[in-house]
Amino acid sequence: MSFSPPVFPKTFNIATYFLEHNLEEGRAKKTAILYQDEKISYEDVDKRSRAAARVLRELGVSVEDRVLIAMPDRPDFVYAWFGTLKAGAVVAMANPLVSASDLAYYLDYTRARALVCSHEVAVKARQDIISARHLRVALVGNDPPREFGEAPQLLPKGPRFKWWRECLEGAGDDFTTEPTDRDDPAVWLFTSGSTGKPKGAVHFHHDFAFNTECYAKRVCGYRESDVTLSVPKLFFGYATGTNLMFPFAVGATAALFEERATAESVFRNVAKHRPTILTSVPTMINAMLSAPESERRDLSSLRLMLSAGEALPEELYKRWKSTYPVEILDGIGSAELFHIYISNSPDDVKPGSLGKLVPGYEARVVRPDGTDAPDGEVGTLWVKGDSAAVYYWQDHEKSKQVLRGDWVVSGDLFTREADGRFRYEGRADDMLKVGGVWVAPLEIENCLLEHAAVSECCVLGYEEEGLVKPLAVIVPRPGTPVTHELADELKEHVKKRLLPYKYPRKIVWRFDPLPKNDRGKTDRKSLKEALARGELS
Repeated sequence: MSFSPPVFPKTFNIATYFLEHNLEEGRAKKTAILYQDEKISYEDVDKRSRAAARVLRELGVSVEDRVLIAMPDRPDFVYAWFGTLKAGAVVAMANPLVSASDLAYYLDYTRARALVCSHEVAVKARQDIISARHLRVALVGNDPPREFGEAPQLLPKGPRFKWWRECLEGAGDDFTTEPTDRDDPAVWLFTSGSTGKPKGAVHFHHDFAFNTECYAKRVCGYRESDVTLSVPKLFFGYATGTNLMFPFAVGATAALFEERATAESVFRNVAKHRPTILTSVPTMINAMLSAPESERRDLSSLRLMLSAGEALPEELYKRWKSTYPVEILDGIGSAELFHIYISNSPDDVKPGSLGKLVPGYEARVVRPDGTDAPDGEVGTLWVKGDSAAVYYWQDHEKSKQVLRGDWVVSGDLFTREADGRFRYEGRADDMLKVGGVWVAPLEIENCLLEHAAVSECCVLGYEEEGLVKPLAVIVPRPGTPVTHELADELKEHVKKRLLPYKYPRKIVWRFDPLPKNDRGKTDRKSLKEALARGELS
């Protein structure tokens, strides 16, 4: 079928596109949010978001000012998110588990005029909030403070601190949404910070609506009857899309839980809220399959599970499908393009492949000399689509390197198959040159995961007599005896299935889960640093 990319009116605010249209289409009383035992209607979300916009405006937040949100997944996050957009200001989001020093970085980097945060964030970063040069106010959530136990909740001292809920209750809800331009800045999405501090990719209002029309509606098929749930938290653009923007775009219901995502908490929330779409990552898929009595868990409400953030190993997909009758749509997106631009689709899934281009997007697989690689040859993925960021804040050089006209140079290595599917080969900066030949750690990791003894693994490069060799950090499955014989068996397992020079020369056993970054990916950076310090041997 032919596809005409969507075009949006000149005056365009995504608060109207995602939220307010539901009132106009008769969904005022429909449940928009499930949170604990609450059911919050679209009408209530809109009223509280209007109150949030009025609070921000009255506290000195103007059009295009940044508002930093460091709030767990609860309704207050949603009110702050839409309230910021209604006020014509710009959303920036930080992990609510952020350290005080990192919050200080975000406040200085974004020059946020307002911070909306949990009480826990306000307490641990009090001094950094007080000393932030550009900040006018910190609006503090009224969440129970864990560090004070049953003691009365206290607002941190200082004129910058105000209770968020009290401000909302005292404000009117008659605010009129700012008539922003479709090309006005709306949201900053942060890179994962795998090298250095996270950088903000600046996005316009229309970027988010474009991907919603192309990916959420055409590929995933979000619909009004859906209930969504997410393993990643809302501060991460992957989840902001799948568990806030996308369901709101079609009048569906988003279920929120703020506790740390574990296999048990996910199973518990699936049982409680009965979602139809679950947003996940391969690490959690593996954890759910490894949970006690996993095969007895009831996931019958689900019609789809979305996976992104890191590659989904073919072996893991097959284990999931043999356990649960729930399809996984593996895909890839980035902060630079807001969301998924290559994906499998519900009626066309190929294990081990990331699928085909999302309608509205184009891609090239590019050789080092800038020419297009033929099918089957590894190259760097370049992507084009109308959800691309315009630049990185305060990083002109990186902007020139990555954002080249209409194209985004991803830094990911891919092969394109003859049928138009794309296969992920790894990050360019993770590749290992072994014996003069490039080796993708992901290929070795996927091979190791096929072995019954391996629960998790990460392949790194180490130097031996000036030469780079593969090293595998392996978490064994529970109850697996760790022996020299098992290590030799795993090496032979790789030699037999891949070219012999790709086998890991060293195997390091780890009996705790591999470290994860705040996006839920395996934290290769911290493992590389541990290797450099001599801690992996």
